[in-house]
Amino acid sequence: MMKFQIGSTFILLLNISQYIRPCSPFAPSSRKSLIERSLRMSSSSTSPEFSKDIVIVGAGIIGLSTAYYLSRNHDENINSITLVDRSGCIAPAASGKAGGFLALDWNDYSSVGPLTRRSFQLHADLAEELDGEKIQYRRLTCSSISVAETSRKKPNGRKLQGVEWADDNNTIDAESELQPGNIVGIRPLGDEDTIAQVHPKKLCDAMWKAIESNKNIETNLVEGTVKEKAEYDSSGKLIGAKLDDGTIINAGTILFSCGPWTEHGNCMVGVKYHSAIIPTPRVLSQSVFFDGYGDPEVYPRPDSTAYCCGFPDPPVRVTEFPGKEEVRDEKIEEIVNSVRNASGGINGALGTEPELKQSCYLPTTPDNLPLMGEIRDQKGCFIASGHGCWGILMGPATGEAMASLMTTGASSKYVKMESFRPERFENKPLW
Repeated sequence: MMKFQIGSTFILLLNISQYIRPCSPFAPSSRKSLIERSLRMSSSSTSPEFSKDIVIVGAGIIGLSTAYYLSRNHDENINSITLVDRSGCIAPAASGKAGGFLALDWNDYSSVGPLTRRSFQLHADLAEELDGEKIQYRRLTCSSISVAETSRKKPNGRKLQGVEWADDNNTIDAESELQPGNIVGIRPLGDEDTIAQVHPKKLCDAMWKAIESNKNIETNLVEGTVKEKAEYDSSGKLIGAKLDDGTIINAGTILFSCGPWTEHGNCMVGVKYHSAIIPTPRVLSQSVFFDGYGDPEVYPRPDSTAYCCGFPDPPVRVTEFPGKEEVRDEKIEEIVNSVRNASGGINGALGTEPELKQSCYLPTTPDNLPLMGEIRDQKGCFIASGHGCWGILMGPATGEAMASLMTTGASSKYVKMESFRPERFENKPLW
């Protein structure tokens, strides 16, 4: 993300290219009307407190979370929030296609540990504020299940107690649907105190609706691309964000949160994941990390489907258009066969054909830590990106911290940003 300050105007630039499927029901605003309103506000008053306009480039989880906490906690400092996205949609890329798996303590003892714990709590708060049922937020359990791919030995029934997928009684015998998978063990990874899930696309849409409902702030969704460099006047004051057609939107702060499309020191790449949404015979409440058959990951949802993924591509510079990432049939087949074999074959819990096939890129940095903070030598420009596979989990706390940093100059009390400084890759060999 990037932040720019022009007088008292704030521009937040966010690129959502890394989030979910195209198009939301929200229509992008007219560029012409947006620019006219922006110019009227900037010319109608000389008060440094009047023109407080924020542009966020990218409409994914990071940008939307930042906009949400700006409107919720700092609306007295803001006139308008504008999301600029290449697709013109909310959450067109990874933020709409991710699994939405949330874990409280899996990042403990790492630099993102406090960020993760704060965000896990914020997800619970968001479920209260935005209607948890509508965004498919719920607590559930998680286990690692070992599957012997070549063993002919019958699984031990005691080992499979607690494997929700075996059958309704959590037992197994020679006729069980899980027998072909040859499950040999289970290791609990978390319970309802530490594991949760949310539907990322539904969450992003709900946050945007909440942002729009704040009558103290004008909100806009604009289709377009923002140039990497911000616009400054001759005195070095930030004056706006330039769109791909040359139009400049007045702003005082710019936030760049463009996922793998974020251009900062050539340090951002994307890891492409394919996923398949498979109907299940009943609602399941146990996320599973299989050990065997390619180690697929399965996140069941409360609508009797399961989000299945695995087999990531190597990191690359991302050139595909956000929300229009190619879906390769061979990758989907690999995932489907893997989870089918691991869960008991064609008659197992994941034996039916997928109802949705998709792909997206997860933004990744050389040290696997996000970029968060103000960009050196670009006053008023901020960045927040590179959260990898934990983008949905860490989105709310990232947005809360960035909203505070951009409006007060200090991060939230829950998150220390020293490890996430954008300049840490300067003069260092990268990929």
